[in-house]
Amino acid sequence: MLSDRARIHVQAGRGGDGCMSFRRESRVPKGGPDGGDGGRGGDVVLLCDDSLRDLQFFRRSAHFKARRGGHGQGRLRHGADGEDLVIRVPPGTVVELEDGTRHDLVVPGQRAVVARGGGGARGNKHFATPTRQAPRFAERGLPGEEGWLELRLKLLADVGLVGLPNAGKSSLLSSMTAARPKVADYPFTTLEPVLGTIEGDDRQLVVADIPGLIEGASDGAGLGHDFLAHVERTRLLVHVLDLAPIDGSDPVENHATIEQELAAHDARLAGLPRILALSKVDLVTGEDADAAAAAWRARLGEEVPIVRTSSATREGLDTLKKLLLQHVPVTPHAEVADVEGLAEHKVFRPAARRGFHVEAIGAEGYRVVGAGVDRLVSRYDVDNEEAMAYLETRLRSIGVIRALEDAGFEPGDDVEIGGITFELDPS
Repeated sequence: MLSDRARIHVQAGRGGDGCMSFRRESRVPKGGPDGGDGGRGGDVVLLCDDSLRDLQFFRRSAHFKARRGGHGQGRLRHGADGEDLVIRVPPGTVVELEDGTRHDLVVPGQRAVVARGGGGARGNKHFATPTRQAPRFAERGLPGEEGWLELRLKLLADVGLVGLPNAGKSSLLSSMTAARPKVADYPFTTLEPVLGTIEGDDRQLVVADIPGLIEGASDGAGLGHDFLAHVERTRLLVHVLDLAPIDGSDPVENHATIEQELAAHDARLAGLPRILALSKVDLVTGEDADAAAAAWRARLGEEVPIVRTSSATREGLDTLKKLLLQHVPVTPHAEVADVEGLAEHKVFRPAARRGFHVEAIGAEGYRVVGAGVDRLVSRYDVDNEEAMAYLETRLRSIGVIRALEDAGFEPGDDVEIGGITFELDPS
């Protein structure tokens, strides 16, 4: 069964801690600090892999965690960077992060970083100054990004077969290609898209049998959203219309229903080239089939080719194949062309937000809220006096102490930053 949706949790690696160490050698009693830095945590990366066809793997595994960075060591030895975790997904996968960021993976080898590893911490060597020659503290590594991802597969097909349930799409696909979809005489026989390949003299076309659509599909009726998503990347649609519906419905109304649902789902689909395949002509007389083809040609105009087809007698199948090879553009998908045409470039990423604000909590307590301040405090051990003194200096330099004083803070009051509560007594 084709799995075209998945929800997974990813967590990048935490940065390695800096080392507090001092040089100790014979006849060097005060060698000074030599603590190395921690390594950066590994990223979580999605990689487009052409050997995969669906998201079935994520049914068995939904949690992924990259490796953390190595801790710094004495003698200025730096910790190793954490290894990136590479998650392979099939071409056509659309990834949506919790913040709304979307990645469209269509080209084999294309990569997208969905969670960045935490930064490595500095060892005590970095905090040595003329007045603090033996710092007895180091930084802690930052946690990596984490969150839930929504994966959705949209098939990369050149041609999509659309129509009402039981219109004959699966029979048509199995007759033109080597695909073997389930075929039966009841609606909704096909419950997942099936792909087949048409061979030309110098090219191939991928044809997708899209499960039957019903009225209201654009609003989700009959799994409409799931089915219509696979039509979005096609470059030509073959509307398969049953000339002898088993329910006695009107083919004209059936045609209008499908066209309305396609246009309602995505305006681009309304402008795609069309071929109308009048199916099951073996179930009507030759005169009726000719009259129906003439009526549809007059109704749709010369720009929409009309083909009479029968999977049972193979009437019109060769003609339909030729039309598909003629009408599908030779140029690759626009998404592929755009990605492959990218030149080498420098990547600019938005800096972390530096703003913060102060909230009063209780009679003698305050909370400082801000992503940058949270990261700063998380790097230091508030139970270490030297680390706390350095942290107070940093908080004063970025204006946190001033903002607390403006809010009524008095030395000795409790302050909460990033979920850590400590007594702040700046000198």
